[in-house]
Amino acid sequence: MAIDLTKVRNIGICAHIDAGKTTVTERILFYTGKIHKMGEVHEGTATMDSLEEEQKRGITIQSAATTCPWNYNGVEYKVNLIDTPGHVDFTIEVERSLRVLDGAVAVFDGKEGVEAQSETVWRQADRYGVPRLCLINKMDKMGGDFDYSFNSIKARLGANAIPVQCPVGNGNDFKGVIDLMRMKAMYWVTEEQGNNITEGEIPAEHKDKAEMYRAMMVEKICELDDSLTEKFLTDPNTITVDELKKALRKGTIALKCFPVLCGSALKYVGIQKVLDAAVDYLPCPTERNDVEGVDPKDSKVKMTRPHSDNAPFSALVFKVVSDVAGNLTYLRVYSGKLQKGMRVRNPGNGKKENVSRLYEMHAQNRTALDETGCGQIVAVVGLKDSFTGDTLCDPDNPIILERMTFP
Repeated sequence: MAIDLTKVRNIGICAHIDAGKTTVTERILFYTGKIHKMGEVHEGTATMDSLEEEQKRGITIQSAATTCPWNYNGVEYKVNLIDTPGHVDFTIEVERSLRVLDGAVAVFDGKEGVEAQSETVWRQADRYGVPRLCLINKMDKMGGDFDYSFNSIKARLGANAIPVQCPVGNGNDFKGVIDLMRMKAMYWVTEEQGNNITEGEIPAEHKDKAEMYRAMMVEKICELDDSLTEKFLTDPNTITVDELKKALRKGTIALKCFPVLCGSALKYVGIQKVLDAAVDYLPCPTERNDVEGVDPKDSKVKMTRPHSDNAPFSALVFKVVSDVAGNLTYLRVYSGKLQKGMRVRNPGNGKKENVSRLYEMHAQNRTALDETGCGQIVAVVGLKDSFTGDTLCDPDNPIILERMTFP
C-alpha cells in the first residue's frame, strides 16, 4: 500500500529532565486514539516507559517509538513518534533518535525555561539539522512564566524563536492558550476526555500582551520572506494567515526559525495544537534533502538516494534491542521498499541479511507488516550481523549512509 509521504511526519520529543516529555507523548497517544486510558509517569503507568526500572523511577531510560494517526482539517496524517530520555547518561538514545528523525518538539519547563540538558539536546539537533518546534509546557505550574521561558530560548540557545501562541494567564491563573495567527483564545474542557476546545474572544486584560506577541510574530515571519517584507513595509494588514503559515513553514524547515507554543500536558491543555503545528511547520520526509552516503568500494565517492519508493532500498539501523524472538532491529527506511522475507545487504561488512519479520512498533507492542515504504520507522527480526549505525541496502545498489557519532 503506497503511502503519500506528504502526509507522514517523523518527530521526536526531546528535552531536559522532568520538562514533561513522556506526559506530552501520553497525551498525544490518547488524542490520536492509540491508547484509551491515559498513563501517568508519576504512577508508573506511562505507555512509553515500559521498562520496570522506568516505571519504578518515573524517568525515561530508553527511547520508545510508536506510530499514530492524526486527523487535521479532515486529512489523515501518519505520525511516527519517538519519546527520548532527558538524563545526560542516556544521551546516546537522543543522539540515535535525532539521526533518523525529520523534526522534533523541544519541550521546556514553563518555570525553568532553558536548562542544561535542553542545551545539549538542542546542539544534537543542530548537528543533524533537525527542524524544531518549541513547547513551553507546565504553564499551570506555580511560578510558570511564558515571557521568561520564551526569552531564555532566545538568549541561551541563540534561537530565532517566533511565538505562534501565548498563554491566557500564568501559573495558577493559567486558563487557556491564545492562537496568535487567528487572534482567538482557546479553552480546554478540564476533564480527561478534554477533546473539546472552545474558542472565544481574547480577554481584555490579555489583549495588549497578545497584540505585542502578534506584532513580534508577524515582523519576524516577514523577515524570512522577501515578498512579505514588501507587504509588511507598505500595508501589513493585507498579509493573510496562509501566507504567514507558508513562510513560517519554509523558515522552520530551513532552520532559520523555531515556532514557539505553550500549554500544560498534565492538565490536557494545548496538546492537539502541538500535533497541528507539527503538520503545519515540520517537514515530511520528501522535504528533507536527499539522504547522502558514500560508495562502499571508495569512500571518496559521494552518493545520494531520493525519498522515493521507486529508488533502490536503503535504510539505517538506529537501535538494536534484545527480544524473546531474537534481536529486534529498529530501522529508518530512507528509500525504496522493504518486504518481509527480503534479502538485503550490509555494505559495511559485506554480509547478506534476511528480514524474516517486519513490525510497526507501539512502545513494546507491535503490529506485523508485510511491507513498508520509504520515510517509515519500523523494526525487523532476523538480522544477525547488523548493529547500530549500520546501513542496509539493495544487494545490487550498495550505499553506506552517514553513521551517528557517539560520545
